[in-house]
Amino acid sequence: MHPALEPFVFKRGAQPVRNRTVLAAMTNKQSHPDGTVSGDEIEWLEARSQGGFGIVTTAATNVEEDGRGWEGEFGTWSDHQLEGLTRLAKAIRDHGGIGLTQLFHGGMRAPERLTGLQPKSSSENDLGNELGRSRAMEKEEIEETIRAFGRAANRCERAGFHGVELHGAHGYLIAQFLGSTTNRREDDWGGNQTKRTRFLREIVREVRQATSPNFLVGLRLSPVLDSCGLDLPDALETLDLCNEMDLDFVHVSCWDITETGVSNDRVAPYTTHFREVLNNNIPLITTGGIWNAEEATLALEQGAEFVGVARAGIAHPNWPSYLSEGMDEPQRPPFDEARLREAKLSPTFVQYMRRWNGFVSD
Repeated sequence: MHPALEPFVFKRGAQPVRNRTVLAAMTNKQSHPDGTVSGDEIEWLEARSQGGFGIVTTAATNVEEDGRGWEGEFGTWSDHQLEGLTRLAKAIRDHGGIGLTQLFHGGMRAPERLTGLQPKSSSENDLGNELGRSRAMEKEEIEETIRAFGRAANRCERAGFHGVELHGAHGYLIAQFLGSTTNRREDDWGGNQTKRTRFLREIVREVRQATSPNFLVGLRLSPVLDSCGLDLPDALETLDLCNEMDLDFVHVSCWDITETGVSNDRVAPYTTHFREVLNNNIPLITTGGIWNAEEATLALEQGAEFVGVARAGIAHPNWPSYLSEGMDEPQRPPFDEARLREAKLSPTFVQYMRRWNGFVSD
């Protein structure tokens, strides 16, 4: 048996997972303007639970209305979204998957054209593309956003999800607080890496207080993030601070698991650096260009407990089955539209994937 197909049990609540494969959170733009989840989004995620993934993670969901990052994003900021969230959680659970909702706020990447408001962030920052500047959040706003993460997590638990993944990667609001370039505050929410991590630490504490003792809470982090001024030593220092937080897993978001970085004069894959800093009792998920059984094995050998995929899971709802002995490697892009529709992508999602060079054939 491939090691990624072996079961796992989270210490919190002795929560069993049927295997160590993870569908990573992916933007797909399939939901409604009011932030309610669509039937298309439910069908897409249900198919991945039915296909055998151990953990199924939703796309990023905004915890405040002004945190919306793109069209077709569903939210967790209001009880009017609860009915759809409940249907989605049930669809994942009914097929044996562990359902996680990814919680985020776009911060300076929540465009005014969608929210009607000037984007807010840890500091005043240039938005690029002649879009103006974000404004620095007031202390009271920071505290309210922290509470919003807690309310959103509580809403997800009431809907029936097993847990949440806090999105601290890819340049959104949590990452904007973590980075030295985007967070230039001179109060208690900025300064050295410990102070820049305070926003994250308070969110974890708030989410824990707002949910039951058996609810899973994890964190996704980038190993490097030039757009926010977060290098590998900063990320590893943040990770070391995470050891003191009440987290059930950490997800290192690599674009390619073969990429390496230098820490303490040692060159190693990002996943290995993360595993060496993270407490052994906190499992590590890694993602980044994994497509076949050999690459899944490499991810585990680098130190991860879970193997996450994104694009491979788009075309192959049953991707875990390709790890079974004797299976051929799953087909790689390009995929025609009929194949993707068969894989439960809506026309909107297929159109979005045309932005990925060479993924969809004409």
